[in-house]
Amino acid sequence: MNWKERWYHIIFEADTKEGKTFDIILLIAILSSLITIMLETIDPVFKEHRTIFRIMEWVFTILFTFEYIMRIAVVSNKKRYLFSFYGIIDFLSVLPTYLAIVLSGAQYFLVIRSLRLLRVFRVLKMVRFLGEARVLTSALRASRVKITVFLVAVLCVVFIMGTVMYIVEGPEHGFKDIPTSIYWCIVTLTTVGYGDISPETPLGQIIASFIMIIGYGIIAVPTGIVTSEIAISAQREREKNEKKCSNCNYSPLPATAKFCSNC
Repeated sequence: MNWKERWYHIIFEADTKEGKTFDIILLIAILSSLITIMLETIDPVFKEHRTIFRIMEWVFTILFTFEYIMRIAVVSNKKRYLFSFYGIIDFLSVLPTYLAIVLSGAQYFLVIRSLRLLRVFRVLKMVRFLGEARVLTSALRASRVKITVFLVAVLCVVFIMGTVMYIVEGPEHGFKDIPTSIYWCIVTLTTVGYGDISPETPLGQIIASFIMIIGYGIIAVPTGIVTSEIAISAQREREKNEKKCSNCNYSPLPATAKFCSNC
């Protein structure tokens, strides 16, 4: 086994002792990097340990850059890795530090490294979680058309009601233009209610009350759509994994059986 094959098994495989150790060390390094980024945003801590933060940031970046180069070097299909999900995330996780040399504040995009923690599912062999993730992904994909139609309808309601509130309240009550009125409508419809703009006329307050009530109903719609699709996707996943009779396809079948009781 040459060095490329050996390092491929260490870097890309979690079945071996060396591979699992490598992935655990990598996860610890990612977590340490994320904690460093968060602490760096605390002004008193950053001012006191500015130099240490800069050193740690570059140490982690150089470490992850070396790891990224090693992944490219040992993988046989380099193009497939480079444009894969993990390949793109690995690249984006080292890019912000270099961008920060010419673009101030770019280093905070290093939080993208948190996506690399998804490897924990492979390291700890959480196959059940991966199966549940497939169910959720399938449900979201199946409900995308319904949710899109729903969002378009909500946007129409927001635009119409925002325009109505602009006409009713006017600039003297804070609704200075239609975009501002639409912003207020979105905030009210989503039940956030910042309170920076509020209707003052009786008619405007009645309309606002109506929008608030609609907001509660709107929240329930996408939840119901996704929940329904999750149930359907989960049922399909169970049916796919169930053992079937080789003669009549009856299921479920006990693990030790080859045929159902009818056959």
